[in-house]
Amino acid sequence: MTNTRKRIVSGMRPTGPLHLGHYFGVLVNWVKLQEEFDCFFFVADWHALTSEYADPSRIKDFVPGLVMDWVAAGLDENKCVIYQQSAVKEIAELHLLLSMSTPLGWLERCPTYKEQKQQISQKDLNTYGFLGYPVLMSSDILMYRPEAVPVGQDQLPHLELCREIARRFNHIAGQDFLTEPKDLLTPDAKLPGLDGRKMSKSYGNSIGLGESMETIRPKVMGMLTDENRKRKADPGDPAICNLFPYHKLMTDAETCAEIEAGCRDASWGCVDCKKKLVESMDGFLTPLHDRRRQIENDPERLRAIIESGNAKAREAAVKTMEQVRELIHFNF
Repeated sequence: MTNTRKRIVSGMRPTGPLHLGHYFGVLVNWVKLQEEFDCFFFVADWHALTSEYADPSRIKDFVPGLVMDWVAAGLDENKCVIYQQSAVKEIAELHLLLSMSTPLGWLERCPTYKEQKQQISQKDLNTYGFLGYPVLMSSDILMYRPEAVPVGQDQLPHLELCREIARRFNHIAGQDFLTEPKDLLTPDAKLPGLDGRKMSKSYGNSIGLGESMETIRPKVMGMLTDENRKRKADPGDPAICNLFPYHKLMTDAETCAEIEAGCRDASWGCVDCKKKLVESMDGFLTPLHDRRRQIENDPERLRAIIESGNAKAREAAVKTMEQVRELIHFNF
Protein backbone atom coordinates (compact mmCIF):
# COMPACT_ATOMS: atom_id res chain seq x y z
CA MET A 1 0.00 0.00 0.00
CA THR A 2 1.39 3.43 -1.03
CA ASN A 3 2.20 5.90 1.72
CA THR A 4 0.24 9.08 0.93
CA ARG A 5 1.22 11.01 4.05
CA LYS A 6 3.27 14.17 3.60
CA ARG A 7 6.90 13.83 4.58
CA ILE A 8 8.89 15.84 7.13
CA VAL A 9 12.55 15.68 8.15
CA SER A 10 14.23 16.79 11.37
CA GLY A 11 17.28 15.90 13.43
CA MET A 12 19.34 16.49 16.58
CA ARG A 13 23.06 16.65 17.23
CA PRO A 14 24.39 13.95 19.61
CA THR A 15 26.24 16.15 22.08
CA GLY A 16 25.13 14.51 25.32
CA PRO A 17 22.06 13.43 27.27
CA LEU A 18 18.82 15.29 26.54
CA HIS A 19 17.11 17.46 29.12
CA LEU A 20 13.55 18.65 29.76
CA GLY A 21 14.10 21.65 27.49
CA HIS A 22 14.69 19.27 24.57
CA TYR A 23 11.65 17.24 25.51
CA PHE A 24 9.14 20.10 25.64
CA GLY A 25 10.83 22.13 22.90
CA VAL A 26 11.18 19.33 20.31
CA LEU A 27 10.26 15.79 21.28
CA VAL A 28 6.66 16.42 22.34
CA ASN A 29 6.06 17.83 18.87
CA TRP A 30 7.87 14.97 17.12
CA VAL A 31 5.73 12.40 18.94
CA LYS A 32 2.60 14.15 17.66
CA LEU A 33 3.94 14.53 14.13
CA GLN A 34 4.69 10.82 13.73
CA GLU A 35 0.94 10.17 13.92
CA GLU A 36 0.19 12.46 10.98
CA PHE A 37 3.27 12.61 8.75
CA ASP A 38 5.84 10.35 7.09
CA CYS A 39 8.62 11.32 9.51
CA PHE A 40 12.39 10.98 9.05
CA PHE A 41 14.24 11.76 12.30
CA PHE A 42 18.04 11.59 12.23
CA VAL A 43 20.95 11.67 14.66
CA ALA A 44 23.10 14.45 13.21
CA ASP A 45 26.54 13.08 14.08
CA TRP A 46 28.30 14.79 11.15
CA HIS A 47 26.86 18.09 12.37
CA ALA A 48 28.30 17.43 15.83
CA LEU A 49 31.74 17.39 14.20
CA THR A 50 31.45 21.06 13.25
CA SER A 51 32.24 21.99 16.85
CA GLU A 52 33.58 18.70 18.26
CA TYR A 53 36.07 17.84 15.48
CA ALA A 54 39.07 18.02 17.84
CA ASP A 55 37.69 15.23 20.05
CA PRO A 56 35.12 13.21 18.08
CA SER A 57 35.46 10.07 20.23
CA ARG A 58 32.49 10.94 22.46
CA ILE A 59 30.06 11.41 19.56
CA LYS A 60 29.83 7.67 18.93
CA ASP A 61 28.86 7.07 22.57
CA PHE A 62 26.21 9.78 22.46
CA VAL A 63 24.40 8.29 19.42
CA PRO A 64 22.70 5.30 21.14
CA GLY A 65 21.91 7.45 24.20
CA LEU A 66 20.12 9.96 22.02
CA VAL A 67 18.00 7.26 20.37
CA MET A 68 17.16 5.82 23.80
CA ASP A 69 15.94 9.24 24.90
CA TRP A 70 13.83 9.52 21.75
CA VAL A 71 12.18 6.15 22.29
CA ALA A 72 11.66 6.90 25.99
CA ALA A 73 9.93 10.14 24.98
CA GLY A 74 7.52 8.23 22.76
CA LEU A 75 9.01 7.94 19.27
CA ASP A 76 7.93 4.65 17.70
CA GLU A 77 10.19 3.03 15.11
CA ASN A 78 7.07 1.57 13.49
CA LYS A 79 5.64 5.06 12.94
CA CYS A 80 8.76 6.97 11.90
CA VAL A 81 12.25 6.40 10.46
CA ILE A 82 15.02 6.83 13.04
CA TYR A 83 18.48 6.84 11.49
CA GLN A 84 22.09 7.94 11.88
CA GLN A 85 23.15 10.67 9.48
CA SER A 86 26.65 9.28 8.84
CA ALA A 87 25.22 5.88 7.87
CA VAL A 88 23.72 7.46 4.74
CA LYS A 89 26.79 8.31 2.64
CA GLU A 90 24.61 9.74 -0.12
CA ILE A 91 23.98 12.77 2.14
CA ALA A 92 27.70 13.57 1.96
CA GLU A 93 27.60 13.29 -1.83
CA LEU A 94 24.62 15.65 -2.10
CA HIS A 95 26.39 18.02 0.29
CA LEU A 96 29.42 18.05 -2.01
CA LEU A 97 27.33 18.69 -5.12
CA LEU A 98 25.28 21.48 -3.52
CA SER A 99 28.42 23.12 -2.13
CA MET A 100 29.65 23.57 -5.72
CA SER A 101 26.82 25.98 -6.52
CA THR A 102 26.20 27.67 -3.15
CA PRO A 103 27.56 31.25 -3.12
CA LEU A 104 30.03 31.95 -0.34
CA GLY A 105 28.19 35.14 0.58
CA TRP A 106 25.04 33.19 1.47
CA LEU A 107 26.97 31.25 4.11
CA GLU A 108 28.79 34.28 5.52
CA ARG A 109 25.47 36.09 5.93
CA CYS A 110 23.86 33.20 7.82
CA PRO A 111 22.50 34.92 10.98
CA THR A 112 23.86 32.36 13.43
CA TYR A 113 27.34 32.03 11.91
CA LYS A 114 28.99 34.96 13.71
CA GLU A 115 26.74 34.57 16.74
CA GLN A 116 27.78 30.96 17.36
CA LYS A 117 31.43 31.74 16.72
CA GLN A 118 31.24 34.29 19.53
CA GLN A 119 29.28 32.01 21.87
CA ILE A 120 31.69 29.08 21.38
CA SER A 121 34.81 31.24 21.56
CA GLN A 122 36.80 28.55 23.39
CA LYS A 123 36.97 26.45 20.20
CA ASP A 124 38.53 27.22 16.84
CA LEU A 125 35.55 27.38 14.48
CA ASN A 126 37.38 28.98 11.57
CA THR A 127 36.79 25.89 9.47
CA TYR A 128 34.99 25.15 6.21
CA GLY A 129 32.85 22.61 8.05
CA PHE A 130 31.47 25.26 10.39
CA LEU A 131 30.97 27.82 7.65
CA GLY A 132 29.40 25.24 5.35
CA TYR A 133 27.13 23.49 7.84
CA PRO A 134 24.00 25.10 6.30
CA VAL A 135 24.81 23.25 3.08
CA LEU A 136 25.04 19.95 4.97
CA MET A 137 21.81 20.80 6.78
CA SER A 138 20.17 21.51 3.43
CA SER A 139 21.40 18.17 2.12
CA ASP A 140 19.88 16.39 5.12
CA ILE A 141 16.54 17.96 4.28
CA LEU A 142 16.52 18.06 0.48
CA MET A 143 17.65 14.44 0.19
CA TYR A 144 14.20 13.27 1.28
CA ARG A 145 12.25 15.95 -0.63
CA PRO A 146 9.95 16.72 2.32
CA GLU A 147 6.78 18.76 2.27
CA ALA A 148 7.81 20.62 5.43
CA VAL A 149 10.38 20.88 8.22
CA PRO A 150 9.39 21.44 11.87
CA VAL A 151 11.28 24.51 13.05
CA GLY A 152 11.20 27.17 15.72
CA GLN A 153 10.95 30.87 14.87
CA ASP A 154 14.72 31.30 15.25
CA GLN A 155 15.41 28.60 12.64
CA LEU A 156 13.37 30.18 9.83
CA PRO A 157 16.44 31.89 8.25
CA HIS A 158 18.17 28.50 7.99
CA LEU A 159 15.18 26.99 6.23
CA GLU A 160 14.97 29.93 3.83
CA LEU A 161 18.63 29.38 2.96
CA CYS A 162 17.82 25.71 2.33
CA ARG A 163 15.07 26.78 -0.07
CA GLU A 164 17.46 29.14 -1.86
CA ILE A 165 20.01 26.33 -2.29
CA ALA A 166 17.28 24.06 -3.71
CA ARG A 167 16.06 26.84 -6.00
CA ARG A 168 19.56 27.47 -7.35
CA PHE A 169 20.17 23.76 -7.96
CA ASN A 170 16.83 23.41 -9.78
CA HIS A 171 17.63 26.44 -11.95
CA ILE A 172 21.01 25.04 -12.94
CA ALA A 173 19.56 21.56 -13.52
CA GLY A 174 16.68 22.99 -15.53
CA GLN A 175 14.08 21.08 -13.57
CA ASP A 176 12.21 21.61 -10.30
CA PHE A 177 13.44 18.39 -8.75
CA LEU A 178 14.51 19.34 -5.23
CA THR A 179 11.47 20.29 -3.17
CA GLU A 180 11.47 23.67 -1.46
CA PRO A 181 10.16 22.64 1.98
CA LYS A 182 7.66 24.75 3.88
CA ASP A 183 8.16 25.65 7.51
CA LEU A 184 6.10 23.80 10.08
CA LEU A 185 6.35 26.13 13.06
CA THR A 186 6.51 24.24 16.33
CA PRO A 187 4.51 25.39 19.36
CA ASP A 188 6.55 27.62 21.65
CA ALA A 189 7.08 25.61 24.85
CA LYS A 190 10.46 26.84 26.02
CA LEU A 191 11.36 25.75 29.52
CA PRO A 192 13.79 27.96 31.45
CA GLY A 193 16.79 26.52 33.22
CA LEU A 194 16.99 26.18 36.98
CA ASP A 195 18.47 29.69 37.22
CA GLY A 196 16.05 31.38 34.82
CA ARG A 197 18.40 31.41 31.84
CA LYS A 198 17.97 29.19 28.79
CA MET A 199 18.21 25.53 29.83
CA SER A 200 21.59 24.24 28.72
CA LYS A 201 24.04 21.55 29.78
CA SER A 202 26.85 24.07 29.36
CA TYR A 203 25.21 26.38 31.93
CA GLY A 204 24.77 23.52 34.40
CA ASN A 205 21.13 24.53 34.87
CA SER A 206 19.33 21.60 33.24
CA ILE A 207 17.34 18.56 34.34
CA GLY A 208 18.20 15.52 32.27
CA LEU A 209 15.51 13.19 30.95
CA GLY A 210 17.42 10.24 32.37
CA GLU A 211 18.28 11.79 35.75
CA SER A 212 17.03 10.04 38.86
CA MET A 213 14.69 11.80 41.27
CA GLU A 214 17.44 11.55 43.89
CA THR A 215 19.52 14.02 41.87
CA ILE A 216 16.55 16.07 40.61
CA ARG A 217 14.97 16.73 44.02
CA PRO A 218 17.78 18.94 45.44
CA LYS A 219 17.98 20.78 42.10
CA VAL A 220 14.27 21.67 42.29
CA MET A 221 14.47 22.66 45.95
CA GLY A 222 17.28 25.06 45.09
CA MET A 223 15.55 26.64 42.09
CA LEU A 224 15.28 30.38 41.60
CA THR A 225 11.80 31.79 42.40
CA ASP A 226 10.17 35.23 42.44
CA GLU A 227 12.89 37.36 44.05
CA ASN A 228 10.24 39.75 45.41
CA ARG A 229 9.04 37.07 47.85
CA LYS A 230 11.48 37.69 50.66
CA ARG A 231 9.15 36.04 53.19
CA LYS A 232 6.36 33.48 52.87
CA ALA A 233 3.76 36.17 53.65
CA ASP A 234 4.88 38.29 50.68
CA PRO A 235 2.58 37.95 47.64
CA GLY A 236 4.27 36.71 44.49
CA ASP A 237 3.83 36.83 40.73
CA PRO A 238 3.77 33.45 38.93
CA ALA A 239 4.53 35.23 35.64
CA ILE A 240 8.09 35.98 36.80
CA CYS A 241 8.62 32.89 38.96
CA ASN A 242 10.89 30.26 37.47
CA LEU A 243 8.83 27.41 38.92
CA PHE A 244 5.53 28.19 37.25
CA PRO A 245 6.46 27.25 33.63
CA TYR A 246 7.32 23.78 34.99
CA HIS A 247 3.99 23.50 36.78
CA LYS A 248 2.10 24.50 33.63
CA LEU A 249 3.73 21.63 31.75
CA MET A 250 3.77 18.91 34.42
CA THR A 251 1.15 19.67 37.09
CA ASP A 252 -2.57 19.04 36.54
CA ALA A 253 -4.63 22.11 35.58
CA GLU A 254 -6.68 22.28 38.79
CA THR A 255 -3.63 22.21 41.06
CA CYS A 256 -1.82 24.60 38.76
CA ALA A 257 -4.64 27.13 39.14
CA GLU A 258 -4.52 26.66 42.91
CA ILE A 259 -0.77 27.28 42.95
CA GLU A 260 -1.12 30.39 40.81
CA ALA A 261 -3.77 31.88 43.10
CA GLY A 262 -1.84 30.78 46.21
CA CYS A 263 1.31 32.49 44.98
CA ARG A 264 -0.51 35.76 44.39
CA ASP A 265 -2.20 35.84 47.81
CA ALA A 266 0.75 34.23 49.64
CA SER A 267 -1.28 31.22 50.82
CA TRP A 268 1.30 29.02 49.03
CA GLY A 269 4.94 29.38 50.01
CA CYS A 270 7.86 28.76 47.63
CA VAL A 271 8.93 25.64 49.54
CA ASP A 272 5.41 24.19 49.23
CA CYS A 273 5.44 25.05 45.53
CA LYS A 274 8.79 23.29 45.05
CA LYS A 275 7.65 20.17 46.92
CA LYS A 276 4.60 19.96 44.68
CA LEU A 277 6.79 20.34 41.61
CA VAL A 278 9.01 17.47 42.76
CA GLU A 279 5.87 15.34 43.10
CA SER A 280 4.60 16.37 39.65
CA MET A 281 7.99 15.81 38.05
CA ASP A 282 8.25 12.36 39.59
CA GLY A 283 4.87 11.38 38.15
CA PHE A 284 5.80 12.82 34.76
CA LEU A 285 9.27 11.28 34.47
CA THR A 286 8.54 7.79 35.83
CA PRO A 287 6.99 6.46 32.56
CA LEU A 288 9.88 7.93 30.55
CA HIS A 289 12.43 6.34 32.88
CA ASP A 290 10.63 2.98 32.62
CA ARG A 291 10.67 3.07 28.80
CA ARG A 292 14.31 4.11 28.73
CA ARG A 293 15.26 1.32 31.14
CA GLN A 294 13.50 -1.23 28.94
CA ILE A 295 15.43 -0.31 25.82
CA GLU A 296 18.68 0.19 27.74
CA ASN A 297 18.35 -3.41 28.94
CA ASP A 298 17.65 -4.63 25.40
CA PRO A 299 20.66 -3.53 23.28
CA GLU A 300 19.58 -5.80 20.42
CA ARG A 301 16.33 -3.87 20.04
CA LEU A 302 18.22 -0.57 20.08
CA ARG A 303 20.60 -1.84 17.41
CA ALA A 304 17.69 -3.10 15.34
CA ILE A 305 15.90 0.27 15.51
CA ILE A 306 18.97 2.13 14.24
CA GLU A 307 19.92 -0.43 11.58
CA SER A 308 16.38 -0.69 10.24
CA GLY A 309 16.06 3.08 10.12
CA ASN A 310 19.44 3.41 8.39
CA ALA A 311 18.35 0.93 5.72
CA LYS A 312 15.09 2.80 5.04
CA ALA A 313 16.85 6.16 4.94
CA ARG A 314 19.53 4.82 2.58
CA GLU A 315 16.93 3.29 0.27
CA ALA A 316 15.21 6.65 -0.17
CA ALA A 317 18.55 8.49 -0.51
CA VAL A 318 19.81 6.15 -3.23
CA LYS A 319 16.73 6.90 -5.35
CA THR A 320 17.18 10.65 -4.92
CA MET A 321 20.86 10.56 -5.84
CA GLU A 322 20.26 8.49 -8.96
CA GLN A 323 18.03 11.28 -10.23
CA VAL A 324 20.38 14.04 -9.06
CA ARG A 325 23.31 12.47 -10.95
CA GLU A 326 21.17 12.20 -14.04
CA LEU A 327 20.15 15.86 -13.79
CA ILE A 328 23.79 17.03 -13.61
CA HIS A 329 24.89 14.50 -16.28
CA PHE A 330 27.02 12.46 -13.90
CA ASN A 331 25.22 9.20 -14.64
CA PHE A 332 28.19 7.52 -16.31
